Amino acid sequence: MAGRGGRVESQQMSLEDKERKVLVQFSSWEGETTGPQLEVPLSTSPQQLLGLINSLLENEEEYPYSFWFEESEIQTDLSTVIPEEKRELTVPIVYVPQAVFKVRPITRCTDSLEGHAEAVLALSFQPTGASLASGSGDSTVRIWDLDTNTPLHTLSGHTKWVLCVSWSPNGEVIATGSMDNHVRLWSSSSTNPIATLKGHTKWITSLVWEPYHLNSECRKLASSSKDGTVIIWDTILKTRLIQLSGHTMSVTTLRWSGEGFIITGSQDRLIKVFDPNNGKLVRELQGHAHWVNTLALSTDFVLRLGGYDHISSENPVLLTQEQALERYNKTRGSRPERLVSGSDDFTMFLWEPSVSFSPDGRFISSASFDKSIRIWDGLSGKYIAALRGHVGAIYQVAWSPDSRLLVSASKDSTVKLWNISTKKLLTDLPGHADEVYAVDWSPDGQRVASGSKDRLVKIWKH
Repeated sequence: MAGRGGRVESQQMSLEDKERKVLVQFSSWEGETTGPQLEVPLSTSPQQLLGLINSLLENEEEYPYSFWFEESEIQTDLSTVIPEEKRELTVPIVYVPQAVFKVRPITRCTDSLEGHAEAVLALSFQPTGASLASGSGDSTVRIWDLDTNTPLHTLSGHTKWVLCVSWSPNGEVIATGSMDNHVRLWSSSSTNPIATLKGHTKWITSLVWEPYHLNSECRKLASSSKDGTVIIWDTILKTRLIQLSGHTMSVTTLRWSGEGFIITGSQDRLIKVFDPNNGKLVRELQGHAHWVNTLALSTDFVLRLGGYDHISSENPVLLTQEQALERYNKTRGSRPERLVSGSDDFTMFLWEPSVSFSPDGRFISSASFDKSIRIWDGLSGKYIAALRGHVGAIYQVAWSPDSRLLVSASKDSTVKLWNISTKKLLTDLPGHADEVYAVDWSPDGQRVASGSKDRLVKIWKH
């Protein structure tokens, strides 16, 4: 009887506890206060918080948000995350916008695309999501039709490994970089090369196009090289516009920011920010003790969408430059673009003039040869969690368009799918017979592509 009485008393205390009220203050994840302080019960659920924040923001229709107290997401009610000692104070509740669509987790391999004679080294989805380009050690690029999962074109011309592939923001031109020191331009609708751009003296390490919202002509392309330089090309006139110099070793990674700057990372341990219009050095970022291998911008996802909108209709719609600029500004928010850099010194630096940002900019993911993926806060740079499950080095990761899922490619020959909310492995996807070098998630969220040393491209779907 005593035991039962104790349980009843405990349940009553728990109910009374949930009916206690606390003072909460909403703020955006960028730190802006929203509305007045409100008194709400500890039993308030995320759904009830959703109603409150949509009302405070005067949204005409209800938009989805997640809610956080300090580093804990509120998933059941306030009482589960707010400790006793903080219930007498004003409780800060951070709301984070969620994607209005939800990407379904990939669960199976639907197709293995055969054709390459050597390892697949690079993958890139067309901004429309209709086609996939793969670059290989066999010196060719293949374009795949994703409706039929058959080859559309084989692009031959490079004489050595194809290391990087990049679609123009309007999806009409493909740029490829090779160990033969050349950049080639191809039409997405034929096998004939548009141009061979010669100027580098060593192999090409990275390719980026000028963002669509800055120039809807999709005219300018930047290439970086082992020779320590970056060249900006006019892809219509097929000429070199400007050469950016200053690094003393290989330029390993490259970004064209939404603010209009070219950012370079190099083996000389420096990150440089250039004005592409005149070639002048704007800023030099120092701090890494070893090679800078990777750069990521908080706006990477909206930039890779190019001029296409995948949300407002079933078929991707080409936006005007003004519409693309409006979308970019909305994604960036009130804070400047952020840059994160990763290095062989086992550190990452978060710069604010931005490895891989989630599409919403909320998280940073880093893949490592230590067999783990680490998740970091995209604003503060604070470490959140480690995702473990691979038994070999991790070569590449890709986010789902809704920022809820992450896919990884590893030396252990597997592709793995991770749930970012729970920080746990969702699905193990074996199938490749050798190391998986490349992985990409289509802009429309429908499929994932992986490329491997086994010479296959695999397509994964729900």
